[in-house]
Amino acid sequence: MNIRTLSPLDRLLAGIERALETVAGAPEAARPSPAAPLEDATLDEAERRHAAGLMRINHTGEVCAQALYDGQAALARDEETRQHLQHAADDETDHLAWCAQRLRELESRPSLLNPLWYAGSYAIGAAAALVGDRVSLGFVVETERQVEAHLEDHLQRLPPQDERSRAVLAQMQADEVRHADNARARGGIDLPFPIPGLMHLSSLVMKSVAYRI
Repeated sequence: MNIRTLSPLDRLLAGIERALETVAGAPEAARPSPAAPLEDATLDEAERRHAAGLMRINHTGEVCAQALYDGQAALARDEETRQHLQHAADDETDHLAWCAQRLRELESRPSLLNPLWYAGSYAIGAAAALVGDRVSLGFVVETERQVEAHLEDHLQRLPPQDERSRAVLAQMQADEVRHADNARARGGIDLPFPIPGLMHLSSLVMKSVAYRI
């Protein structure tokens, strides 16, 4: 059986479709939500709004991760690296769907600025890929390490009884650790100063805004 190789135009059109689905659509998870077997807890209004704000941040983070991987995969030089990035992006689609579901359960919505977050993250991913696959994979390592840390913070900040949100974040955290380890094993390098610090600052801005908007 012949396997068709996608042309740059094919990849561009596929990327546009993926972007629209990520930002405006309803991505479907390949894996069931970790929250599925758990009973929903009773939250007062302040707890519900706080949990929703945290899950909105994490939903936006998954929009950014999806965009980063899409931008990197579109311009990856090595086909195996491209496939690795696309496989990781599939996990992020699961995360995106799980967070969206949890936001609905909390009677809330995603960030209104998700198109902006997606565009900026895609540009960063594409720029990293243009430098080279090892730098691109290094962005994956650094991004996932920072996401792992902020997920740990959110696990501590959720209302104690919100086990459904906590189950989603715990599985996401495990997946992010695996993504970072895999990217490192494929040759991802440590990013030079001041890039990690700038990534952290941009993340703080995103989290502050997405919690409310």
